Order: sequence, then structure tokens, then C-alpha cells
Amino acid sequence: MILHPHPQGGGTMNDRITQALYKTFVRRGFATLRFNFRGVGRSQGTFDNGIGELSDAAAALDWVQSFHPEAQTTWIAGFSFGAWIGMQLLMRRPEIRGFISVAPPANMYDFSFLAPCPSSGIIVQGTADEVVTASAVQKLVDKLRTQKGITIHHDEIRGANHFFEHELDQLMKSVDNYLDMRLSPDSPIR
Repeated sequence: MILHPHPQGGGTMNDRITQALYKTFVRRGFATLRFNFRGVGRSQGTFDNGIGELSDAAAALDWVQSFHPEAQTTWIAGFSFGAWIGMQLLMRRPEIRGFISVAPPANMYDFSFLAPCPSSGIIVQGTADEVVTASAVQKLVDKLRTQKGITIHHDEIRGANHFFEHELDQLMKSVDNYLDMRLSPDSPIR
């Protein structure tokens, strides 16, 4: 499942990073879903400061799983606000085996709920991000890396701003490399 950036900042399921993540998972054969949070596009409701959006994500995951009960693994990917919602969902859904968090807003939202983080994943951040500070993301990565039984990868994309304006290819290469490693039969991370 792919989660988009902040609705009040123009985030939708049609955001270019959200679409690129979606296409990557589809190309790899995953049953993949991206959707608009409440109040975005033709979705009903209004923005709910993350509470309702987490409910939206849980309901969407239930819906996609109802069509694919045979699925052996579930992954969550989110960009910015979507990364924050995705990490909260990760804490509530033990079937989620991996995550991809792009520019998680660690300086804007509390991520202390990740204690302990139940799954391995990757956090990707631009070094020139003007919205999310690199130091806040590094602090989150360092905290998560102290937990036993999980592996947190952290890639920094040199010169990338919050929207990976000129570095979308590098971002997706990082995501693809991580998925290649995790989905390999010899992956040390399960």
C-alpha cells in the first residue's frame, strides 16, 4: 500500500513520488493500492490531522487484503505525511513485513510510537530537504537501529529537496535496490 503526502499541502495519490512507488510495486507483481485520504480528490470527509487518515489506511489495507487473502507479505510505503501514517499503521498490523519511508517528517510529527519498530525497512531522505530536517531523520534512524531483530537502512540522496525534484531516478534506484535485496531468496532480512 502506498500513502501520499499531506492533503493540506496538495498531496494526492497522483503525486509523482506516490505514483513512482506504486509503479515499482506493480512491476514486481505486488497487489498494490494507492488511494486518496479523506477529503482529497473525490474522497468524502475532511482532513482529520492524521487520526482519520490512519483509519483510512487501515480500512484500505483491509479492503485490499480481502481480495488477496493468499498474500504472504504486506508492505507499506509512504512519502512525507504518508510515511508518518504508514509507520503508525505498521505498529497496528503485524502482517506488514517491510516499509519504505520517503522523507518521513520526523521534525514535524512524533514518531515515538515506534517503540519497538516491528519491521525492517528503509528510510530515504534528501540532503537538501527544506521541509524535513536531515538531523531529525538521522535521530529517528539511530533510535530505530538500537532495536534488536530489525534492520533499518538509511539512504541519503545528495542534493535532493523534499520533493526529489531532479532526483526522482536516484530515489527510485534506492527503493529498487532495497527491494531487490529484501525480496531475494538469500536476503538476510525476513
